[in-house]
Amino acid sequence: MSKRLQTVATMACMKSLLMIFNLAFWASGLAILCAGIWMQVELHKYLELNADFSNTGPYVLVGTGALILLISSLACCCTVKGQPSLLYLYGAFLAVVFVIELSLASSLYAYKDNLADGFDRGLNQSMARYGQPGTADKTADFDTMQTRMQCCGSHSYEDWNKLNPARPVPRSCCRTGTRCDTQDEDKIWTQGCFHKVVDFLTTNMKVIGGAAIGVTLFPLLGTVLSCVLAANINKTKYEQMA
Repeated sequence: MSKRLQTVATMACMKSLLMIFNLAFWASGLAILCAGIWMQVELHKYLELNADFSNTGPYVLVGTGALILLISSLACCCTVKGQPSLLYLYGAFLAVVFVIELSLASSLYAYKDNLADGFDRGLNQSMARYGQPGTADKTADFDTMQTRMQCCGSHSYEDWNKLNPARPVPRSCCRTGTRCDTQDEDKIWTQGCFHKVVDFLTTNMKVIGGAAIGVTLFPLLGTVLSCVLAANINKTKYEQMA
């Protein structure tokens, strides 16, 4: 009788731990989903100016976060019902999530290392095509970058005059509003955008990459908990039959 009570107490404790994990895992999925949306809405304007830009990253984060939210919600039902087959299936899913998150973290850090070179080429290409037909989105992104980052050109405002053919400094370089004498250095931003934007993106990539690494090992804990709980449930059923 004492052994059975110990088994019941152990099962209740493990179910409680797995339920707490499910809630924390749900919260991590929400965080990943929000990070993906933020990348698409906020960082997209800058990343699009990178010559090596790939638009898949934010969508992968959004998809992964949404999937984690769905599965972690269903996992709470599996934990309460205590069905071994569903718990093993949940553990397998967590192992797959671990691989996905590890790949995401690795990709973010690899992209961060190549960010400066691709962005330098991308800025030069965007300046050369600035205002031309069919480049409205890139032109708008460039204007947004210059306005928000308080910068002008790639490495200096003089880059606009060095183009072939030379072009006037855009009004998005104005210090106040969008109407000023862009030939007057005192009324425009003179510092280039390259270093400002690369520093901004690198900092945010470090934050996102660090968060990704922080939650990468998290699913492994859930895999162990779910599989151990399922094994104990099977063991209890076997002891009762014996």
